[in-house]
Amino acid sequence: MPQFQDPLLLSQAVWLLIIFGVFYFVLSFFVLPRVGSVLEDRAARITADLEAARASKQQADAAMAELSAATAKARAEAQAAVAAALAEATAKAQAESDVLNAKLAEQINAAEARIATARDAAMAAIGSVATETASALVSKLMGKADANAVQAAVSRTLASRGAA
Repeated sequence: MPQFQDPLLLSQAVWLLIIFGVFYFVLSFFVLPRVGSVLEDRAARITADLEAARASKQQADAAMAELSAATAKARAEAQAAVAAALAEATAKAQAESDVLNAKLAEQINAAEARIATARDAAMAAIGSVATETASALVSKLMGKADANAVQAAVSRTLASRGAA
């Protein structure tokens, strides 16, 4: 092969090995350790950040649980307050209703007493009105009416009907 018969090939190969050795030495002792330390620092920072994120998540979960408990407690307290207010309003309304019912019952009793008095007065007057009417009818029909007979007949009729 003619390319291997060049006199400069041996010197090029030697320089290639020298340059390769220098690059290997520089890379292995200076560049790669720095790159390795950067990678290790980065891995440590990522791990620390992940741990911080886990801790933050646990704190957030704890805060969320605390918030849920506080919300549930506040909701229960609000429902208790509403129930108490409703019970108080119901009791107050019931008391006012009882007072009004008592007042209405008193008014009804008074009205019934007035009605009974008026009915009794009307029933008492009905006897005299019935006697006068019957006397007038008998006088018109017969010409003359016996007041005692008419009075007795009206009293019997009213007594049979339960009016007098």
